[in-house]
Amino acid sequence: MRSAAVCALFCFLAYSAEPEWPQFRGPLSNPAAENPKLPAKWSLTENVEWKADVPGRGWSSPIVSGRSVFVTAAITDGKSKPPQIGTEYSNEYVAELTKKGLSEAEVMKRVNERDIEMPEEVTLHYFLYCFELNTGKLNWKREFHTGRPPGGRHRKNSFTSETPVTDGRNVYVYSANLGLWAFDMKGKQLWHTGLEAFPIYLDFGTGGSPALAGNLLIIVNDNEKQQFIAAYDKNTGKQVWRTNRNVKADRAQHSAWVTPYVWKNEKRTEIVTVGPGIAVSYDMDGKELWRLSGMSAVPVPSPFAHGGVLYINGGSRGPMFAVKPGASGDITPASEDKPGEYVAWKQPRGGTYLASGVLYDGAMYTLSEIGIFSRIDASTGKLDYRARIENGIAFTSSPWAYDGKIFCLNEEGKTFVIAAGKEYKLLGVNILDEMAQATPAMVGNRLLLRTETKLYSIRTKN
Repeated sequence: MRSAAVCALFCFLAYSAEPEWPQFRGPLSNPAAENPKLPAKWSLTENVEWKADVPGRGWSSPIVSGRSVFVTAAITDGKSKPPQIGTEYSNEYVAELTKKGLSEAEVMKRVNERDIEMPEEVTLHYFLYCFELNTGKLNWKREFHTGRPPGGRHRKNSFTSETPVTDGRNVYVYSANLGLWAFDMKGKQLWHTGLEAFPIYLDFGTGGSPALAGNLLIIVNDNEKQQFIAAYDKNTGKQVWRTNRNVKADRAQHSAWVTPYVWKNEKRTEIVTVGPGIAVSYDMDGKELWRLSGMSAVPVPSPFAHGGVLYINGGSRGPMFAVKPGASGDITPASEDKPGEYVAWKQPRGGTYLASGVLYDGAMYTLSEIGIFSRIDASTGKLDYRARIENGIAFTSSPWAYDGKIFCLNEEGKTFVIAAGKEYKLLGVNILDEMAQATPAMVGNRLLLRTETKLYSIRTKN
């Protein structure tokens, strides 16, 4: 009887424990930690606890629950267009072809041939992988879909860029325009909900990850046909509610790649989204609470809160906003010097194209796609400095922070280590020598870092 009771207690604790890194950018959607034992230096040989092969391609980030690490990837039958280093997304190629006097139709034809992978070109095998945290051993893998993708992708993107989410009991996989899946910790599929395929701007592919809000699994799908936010019962996969959206900037396109943020503040719980031109917050029933204009036409960075304040990255050439709880209606500032009742501050040059910022030790650190690194005072919005990272190009992954340092991973697999503080100082560069776009996870004293073909556990050796 005693052993049965102990087993029951152990099982209860195992299933009720909080996941260590349950979602994209971690439990607080702000990848900052205080553990001084997390590694500051690594290479292909230094401080590598283990590395595991991840068959297929995917830019989803690793998540962790207990001793299980989860990532997704898609294996292509035959050839697949390889990713490119750099963040110009075909713009330079378009300019080059246009300069040659080619027609718009011919330009798009050549761009698509080189850079866009269409559904009729590939057959895919979508996988969820589960690795053992301590050893990197593959515990299990599940092929959750096989067939043509629901839309195209730019070769810079992947068909599995959405990061899964876990509540510590199950893992929830989202592939936008394809479906939702739930698996238990042993890899048993619990349910599957198919989703309609919507067109994405220029077939660039998808990227916004799901979020959990209690028993609700939240997705946002900003596409070219009908934008919407929807909630699904995490236990059954059935849709609970859906709210259609109509958000856009001056440009006509409606697609976006932003992960929604569940903001539990002193007033209420709300779901914050960023779409083209506008940020919109919803209550737990999908009803709009407030909106804020000024976002980029092609938003990617995710919002998050810290210390009771919500931070919204307006995207490329957009501002950074700090928002107070309790807002309603349109809270867009009337002018630069009058942010309004619920906008604590606005930094006009605070937005970035791809990477979300990280708030650490009283400051927001942001990173542009070309390596412009900035520090913004989190309480005032004042820009403390803006500097170019030496020899740093092509940044997609979000920066992370711990032990007085900010870490910036570029697409070449180089991590630039920068001192936290009011003066810019590059401390060193860690090199893994393979393309990387995923944002790492931090678990205890381990850094889990995904490259194009590998998953690394980086850990300081005692």
